[in-house]
Amino acid sequence: MAETPNLRFEFGKNWLDFIRREFSQEKIDISKRHILEFMRRDDLAGLSFLDIGCGSGLHSIAAHQSGANPVRSFDYDPTSVQAARYIQERTNRPENWSVEQGSVLDEAYMDSLPRFDVVYSWGVLHHTGDVWRAVRNAAGRVKPGGLFYIALYSADVQIDPPPQFWLDVKKKYVSSGPLVRRYMELWYVYRFQMSCRPWNIMTPIRQMIAYKKNRGMSMFTDIRDWLGGWPMEFVYDKDVVAFCERLGLELKNIKTGEACTEFLFAKTADEPPATAAP
Repeated sequence: MAETPNLRFEFGKNWLDFIRREFSQEKIDISKRHILEFMRRDDLAGLSFLDIGCGSGLHSIAAHQSGANPVRSFDYDPTSVQAARYIQERTNRPENWSVEQGSVLDEAYMDSLPRFDVVYSWGVLHHTGDVWRAVRNAAGRVKPGGLFYIALYSADVQIDPPPQFWLDVKKKYVSSGPLVRRYMELWYVYRFQMSCRPWNIMTPIRQMIAYKKNRGMSMFTDIRDWLGGWPMEFVYDKDVVAFCERLGLELKNIKTGEACTEFLFAKTADEPPATAAP
């Protein structure tokens, strides 16, 4: 996912640990429901699907089981590739789903890919170290008339604490050992989910249950991803919309208010020769 030679979070290890512990058909079904509801579709039958930064591979197999054909997945992190291939093994190696290592910042690699009916990248492009180049390269793989579904960490919701607070937290987490990381995870739950009130212990438990129902993910897996997700860039929702419009993309749906804003665009025209970042 990211190409930073110094500090970098072990996204792949995080997702491989999760998928080995918790993979199930129920989690695939939850992911399918989330994707299809946001896309306002009953299925993905007849649509080719590219999963950029596939992580655990859970969303890729959800797209496959929703009818997408073919599904192509890649991730910069070789351990994430391993996690996705683990799911392939658990789901009888679907012939029309391929998984490989690759980088969205590698123009030669991206240009080697065909265009797809759906290009999907959930919570990935802001971790590359060059979010706007990543968005542009990803959008370039969408067919005319195709769909571009991305989720990016929003600066709009990071008011108190502000984005710089979280950037400092992430750098500390990724440079720390296991004991400090466990402390920081508990600190996060106590401060931001329990509001520093011990009697609110049921709040994170309820959130954990709801989280699995809504996305099929583990809340603690995503907490580690949130605290350790470095490199990292926050973006304003309006900047994403404006940038993508300059790429010939029209906003079809948006979901705001959470750490990641979800965007669904339709490609109405090929991108212009040059597009500057906001």
